[in-house]
Amino acid sequence: MQQPFDQKLLAERLKNIKYPVHELISSRWSPRAMTGEELSDAELFSLFEAARWAPSSYNNQPWRFLYAKRGSPEWPLFFDLMVDFNKSWAKNAATLVLAVSANLFERNGKPARTHSFDTGAAWMSLAIEACARGYVAHGMEGFNYALAEKSLEIPPDHTVEALIAIGKRATSDTLSPELREREAPSPRKPLETRFFKGRFPKKST
Repeated sequence: MQQPFDQKLLAERLKNIKYPVHELISSRWSPRAMTGEELSDAELFSLFEAARWAPSSYNNQPWRFLYAKRGSPEWPLFFDLMVDFNKSWAKNAATLVLAVSANLFERNGKPARTHSFDTGAAWMSLAIEACARGYVAHGMEGFNYALAEKSLEIPPDHTVEALIAIGKRATSDTLSPELREREAPSPRKPLETRFFKGRFPKKST
């Protein structure tokens, strides 16, 4: 069940949606405020189940999601990867997840050109399921990729894609004043600046 978060902010976002979309799309955003409460295996694996059903080239399913629950022996391996800014709020996550993609097709060992694209689809499926349940699912690139490869023993034919903080929603007053000001759905650039009929547009001079 989705939490009744910041309805005024959501209303402002809806004003900028030009064409009808499902509420799960229009209401999805990336908050940072989390309670620090644990997610049960059933709660967490429902998110993974959603990711599992994402589309992929030749049904290769190149995504690999490594995770650590808060308070587990594995937690420091993931938490210590982050830059200090992300540590300041992700410390209250229930689970940290590292999204990794396999660079090669399992069926023939040849390069899978869409491995990152497909893993992004799995992440989006997870994010939408989390939104539907009223959870936080916040993806980030602010972490040490090389250290992640080393400390989590990522094989060389795999790509580290992103780190994800997952948890139960908290109110924004649990954040620092700086972060509290940023705890709002992000705007989107106009459709016409990102979607084009035919050829790639030339840069304006």
